[in-house]
Amino acid sequence: MIDPTDYAALSALDIARRVRRGEFTAVEVVTAALGAIGERDDELNAFTEVWTEEALDRAAGVDAQLARGARLPLAGVPIGVKASEGPGSHQNRRLAAAGCVPVGATSVPRGGRGWQTYGTTGRGPTLNPLDPAWSPGGSSAGSAAAVAAGLIPLASGSDGAGSVRIPAAWCGIIGFEPTNGRLPARDRAGLNSPGVLVRDPRDARAYLEAVDESPMTAFRSPYPMTATWSATLGYADTDPAVAAVARRAAERLAGAQLVTLVECPDLRLLDPAPVWTALRDRTPLSGDVDSVTAVNEARLHDCFEQADLVLTPTTPNPPHGHDGPGRRMSVALTWAFNISGHPALSLPAGTTARGEPVGLQLVARRHRDGPLLDIAGHATRLGIVPCGSPRT
Repeated sequence: MIDPTDYAALSALDIARRVRRGEFTAVEVVTAALGAIGERDDELNAFTEVWTEEALDRAAGVDAQLARGARLPLAGVPIGVKASEGPGSHQNRRLAAAGCVPVGATSVPRGGRGWQTYGTTGRGPTLNPLDPAWSPGGSSAGSAAAVAAGLIPLASGSDGAGSVRIPAAWCGIIGFEPTNGRLPARDRAGLNSPGVLVRDPRDARAYLEAVDESPMTAFRSPYPMTATWSATLGYADTDPAVAAVARRAAERLAGAQLVTLVECPDLRLLDPAPVWTALRDRTPLSGDVDSVTAVNEARLHDCFEQADLVLTPTTPNPPHGHDGPGRRMSVALTWAFNISGHPALSLPAGTTARGEPVGLQLVARRHRDGPLLDIAGHATRLGIVPCGSPRT
């Protein structure tokens, strides 16, 4: 038997390593995950379905594969599957092929409520493990809540406007969206990229290696990397308290000599809302919308000529309650990069004076996913960002 406290603290790579060594069986790990879900999910409502029999059968199959000498990089890792995708999506099939065991479907929003930064189940709304009065964010709401609570170490998500990064920020974990086009998009417009939610950035790298059939392009990233900071990207209505917390996290990266902060005067984008809406709705781009696209592309190009990374708060506002976001645009700082296609990651930055969680968004040049994950790993190992511990 695996001690429940020990299980909750294990990363995906910790689990896989110990299963491959024979310290645990996949069945034992999945049994621990199902036990944690059974004990705690009535409080959180992170899962819309739990696949007990299927998960145990799959775990037994992983053990049998290992006994035959199979190489499974994520052997026995219990994962949550975003309900709007299901286990048959590209990323979830690739994760299963790497040895992961889907244990259930994680909650997503019902339609028709603002920007969908929340999650719902038949038992009620999905609650944030940091404070049940807050939404966990969305739309990958249940995935974030389940990972943050230690029910599972890794969950799939998808990010069309910030739907991985926003819940990661509000639940105090890591959310990673790869370069657009690296994995099959979840929508015809190419905005909605598969992504992952984890507590340990090493698990995000393991995820990408599992789901991307092409080898990760190697780039040497000498430290410090150059990074530019923007609290608003030129248009977002960012709360000063949120900006201050994220800025301090950026300064900690600089203090640890992981980044050198540089000025990028051109990083004043035009509000991408009309572009995102036109792309999502597959409507012809008008002259004004086309102009916004061209201006933002040029300004991002110029900025990434001067800096390796763009740093922003992940959201302009702290978590809202379960009545929804109201008029606040929680996606304001994330969806520009769904349009541009740059890889982006949210790291926990700390909390406001009121205890509200804040994320630091790191955005890299296209196809520099590896260096982006590397700097997240260094930041975690050095204790610069408060990652890793489940919220129990």
